Amino acid sequence: MAHRFIKQGNPATLVLRIIGLAESTYYARIKRAKQPKEHKQTARKGRPCPGYSLTISGVQIDDEQIKKWLLELLEGEEHIYGYRCLAQCLRNKYGLSLNPKKCYRLCKELEILQQQRKKKINYPRRLPVNRMVTGSNQLWQMDIKYGRVVARNRFFFILSIIDIFDRVIVGYYVGTTCEAKHAVQVLGKALQDRIQPGEPLPTIRTDNGPQFVSALFEDMCTAWGVVHERIPPKTPDLNAYIESFHSLVERNLFAMEIFMTLEQAYEAMDRYMDFYNNRRLHGSLKRMPPAKFSKWILEQEDRTKFYRAL
Repeated sequence: MAHRFIKQGNPATLVLRIIGLAESTYYARIKRAKQPKEHKQTARKGRPCPGYSLTISGVQIDDEQIKKWLLELLEGEEHIYGYRCLAQCLRNKYGLSLNPKKCYRLCKELEILQQQRKKKINYPRRLPVNRMVTGSNQLWQMDIKYGRVVARNRFFFILSIIDIFDRVIVGYYVGTTCEAKHAVQVLGKALQDRIQPGEPLPTIRTDNGPQFVSALFEDMCTAWGVVHERIPPKTPDLNAYIESFHSLVERNLFAMEIFMTLEQAYEAMDRYMDFYNNRRLHGSLKRMPPAKFSKWILEQEDRTKFYRAL
C-alpha cells in the first residue's frame, strides 16, 4: 500500500510517517523483493552450529559426547530437571561452557525436553455488569485500605464490605496481616448476620487483589452460591462506593489522629465504624445514618426513587 502511494508521486517520508512504517523497514522490503528467487532460497540463515562446545580449560567436546552426558544425567537424580538446570549440571560436573540455548537444542534433538506446565485458571474473572439496585443486600463492594502506626513505623490493614444501597458497612476486619482467610471470614460473618435463610444472596464486587483472586476466596464464594465480580484493572470507579468510604476513613480519622500503638488504631477503627453506621448523617440517605435508613426504607411502599444505577 505504501509503495503504491509513493509511486503516485507522494513524498516517501510523509507516506511512511502516516502509516507508521520505518523507512529502513520499507527499503529493506523493496530490496528483498528485487532479489532473485534462487538467492532467497540459498540465503544463509544464522550462524552454523560448530558441533562442539568448550570446557573452561579450552578443551573441545563434540556434541555427541554432550548428548551422552545428558542421557546419563537423566538416568540419575537429575531426571527432574529442565534444560536450564541440565546445562548447569554439565557446567558443574564437567566444567563445560554450555549455554541454555544449546542445551535446549540438544535436548530437543534427543526428544528429552520436559513438557511445559500449563497454567490452570480455575476461576476466570467475572466482569461486573450494569444493574439496577433497588434494595439492600443486592450488591456489596469489598476492598482493602492501609493505616499507619507512627511509633512502630508499620502499617495495618482495614478490609471493609459496604452495601451500596443503604451504605451500611456490613463487615470489616482490622489487623497487621490481611490474607484470603480473613476476607472469607469477614464475608461469611456478614452473610450470616444480614441474610436470612431463603433470601437471595448479594453479588460481591472486588478488585483484583491477591486476597480476592485466591482459590480459597473463590472456592468459598462458589460453595455459598455467591456471585463474585472482579473489576478490570485501573477502574476504581466501578468500586466507587467502597472507595468513597475509605476516603472518608482517610479524611475523618487518619488525617485527624496519630496512632502510637496498634491497640490505639484498632480501638479508633471500631469507634469510627460504629459512628459511621449508627450516627453519621448521610446526604444521599435523607440525612440519616446508614443503619437507620436501612430500617426506614423497609417501611416505604414506593422504593423505586431510591434505586442505585451501576
